[in-house]
Amino acid sequence: MNDSRKRPKLISCIIPVYNEEALIESFIHALKTTLAKTGYAYELVIVDDGSQDHTAEIIHHLKGHGFIHYLRFSRNFGKEQAISAGLDHAQGDVVILIDSDFQHPLELIPTFLQYWEQGYEMVYATRTNRQNESIIKRYCAQLFYQLNGNKIPPHAGDFRLLDRKVVQALRQLPERSRFMKGLYGWVGFRHIAIPFEAPVRHIGHSRWNYASLFELALTGITSSSILPLRLIAVGGLCMTVLTLFCGIILYGFSKATSTTAIVIWFISLLGGLNFFALGIIGEYIGRILIESKQRPVYLIDHEASFKE
Repeated sequence: MNDSRKRPKLISCIIPVYNEEALIESFIHALKTTLAKTGYAYELVIVDDGSQDHTAEIIHHLKGHGFIHYLRFSRNFGKEQAISAGLDHAQGDVVILIDSDFQHPLELIPTFLQYWEQGYEMVYATRTNRQNESIIKRYCAQLFYQLNGNKIPPHAGDFRLLDRKVVQALRQLPERSRFMKGLYGWVGFRHIAIPFEAPVRHIGHSRWNYASLFELALTGITSSSILPLRLIAVGGLCMTVLTLFCGIILYGFSKATSTTAIVIWFISLLGGLNFFALGIIGEYIGRILIESKQRPVYLIDHEASFKE
């Protein structure tokens, strides 16, 4: 192991924020304390995803908290885009992605660095305490992992450490519809999972409702997997065979009183399946349209740097 691997010159912490006025100052204090104990030089890359509260003003008053690079989007683009912006502007040999709501334990950062020093290029945290989530949410999560084309570790989020070579690989990917968890899995590299229990949320609430989670899952599946299209093809073939088989049976019992009802049922079923299939295909066509426009992933309205 070379000396540069043992001692990174700089650690970059990427912190996406959106309306975090209640927590951002205390979080930066706690994060700075944790990073100071590692003995490494560090920078904080704070990406403001178009906050509508006083988050920006509070961040600008955080002078004296190490080197802070602040980016503010022109509007709310989304967390995936905020992470992408952070990766584009981070200068560190090691990059750590972390949320500012205290749901990612800061005490895991030294553990991340230890595994990096052992040769791992990606160290990510997997949440273990999912018992309080609804059955519907857990079932949908399992379905998502099965449909996604990339090998996404279950319960792994964005809380992770990335080596510089991983960051460079991610920055080479040109997707406009970005699903970072899928991209982490696609680039590969040597990785390891660290289990953790998310602390109880005492202040604020999660901004991920069912609608936003559904949209994120849809983006994740359609941007990284063609399995749904293959399932449509297989399902269509099975329905064709089943329809032919039922037609043969109905032909032999054409005088049965239930024949008309059965035929209507099959027509309705096939019609519903067709609309469902068209909806999935439409999602993929929509992604193609978005990619073909080649619009920037994000737009920066304001950028500033603060030093001690």
